[in-house]
Amino acid sequence: MAIRATLSISEPNAKWIQAQIDSKEFSSRSEVLNDLIRRAREIEAVRDRLKAAEDSVLESGWVTKTSDEMLESFAERASRDGQLPARSGS
Repeated sequence: MAIRATLSISEPNAKWIQAQIDSKEFSSRSEVLNDLIRRAREIEAVRDRLKAAEDSVLESGWVTKTSDEMLESFAERASRDGQLPARSGS
């Protein structure tokens, strides 16, 4: 269901929207605005996923480990899981 709305748009934005229509990429202002909103929502979803991943990394303590410590941990886990031969001295 479409909802009609009246919007005030600055002149530069109105010109940009019209240029999108003139380029035949969109056939109406509504299409341009709906596409912009859809893209903004997609960006927001990506940001939310990135934030959740960042929070997860911070909670796991990886940020405090050096790259060598992380590689060692990955190698130990892979060895335990049978994905790598056991390391000597472990």
